[in-house]
Amino acid sequence: MILPSDLIDFLTRGGPTLWIIAGLSVLTLALVLWKLWRLARLGAWSGAATRAALAQWETGNSDAALATVAGRRSLRARLVHAAMSARLSQTLSEDQAREETQRHARADLAEARGGLRALELISTIAPLLGLLGTVLGMIGAFQALQEAGSRADPAALAGGIWEALLTTAAGMAVAIPAGVALAWFESICDRMQGDMEDAATRVFTRGPRL
Repeated sequence: MILPSDLIDFLTRGGPTLWIIAGLSVLTLALVLWKLWRLARLGAWSGAATRAALAQWETGNSDAALATVAGRRSLRARLVHAAMSARLSQTLSEDQAREETQRHARADLAEARGGLRALELISTIAPLLGLLGTVLGMIGAFQALQEAGSRADPAALAGGIWEALLTTAAGMAVAIPAGVALAWFESICDRMQGDMEDAATRVFTRGPRL
């Protein structure tokens, strides 16, 4: 079991850079948890209502289809509702209705991708910070070796080197999970985008004749 005093001692050995990396690790965990909650609210893993609405739309029951997706938070349902409303609008041509649907889709996808840039930045800079900390630590270790001269203790030098390498290991330990989470979230957003494009196409190519 790691005690708080042991953790503080570990961070102190790595210097200021290790403290920064520790802060990035906390931020990464917070971003991942927030993103999971956010995607769940946006219906990343749901779609039953959207499929039901599309089935109703394709049988010509536009009122029931609109009612099925009305007021839902799911991005798929919101887009389908916007596409159906634009398609049924008496004031919009078909081209205008498609443009309005695309506008909604872009806004919804931007909302779904929120926070991904931060994860990308963390996965990029964490190993670089770790390398910086290692270089600074090595510089300090060799400066101490130079000052000691012939009285240098190899054990002390080795201790300084492994302490310097802590930041590289810590940086990679933060960057790898951040990169994995980023790739997973991007795949979810890409799948949602594909579903939304398919749903919009079905709204405009099938359903009631206007």
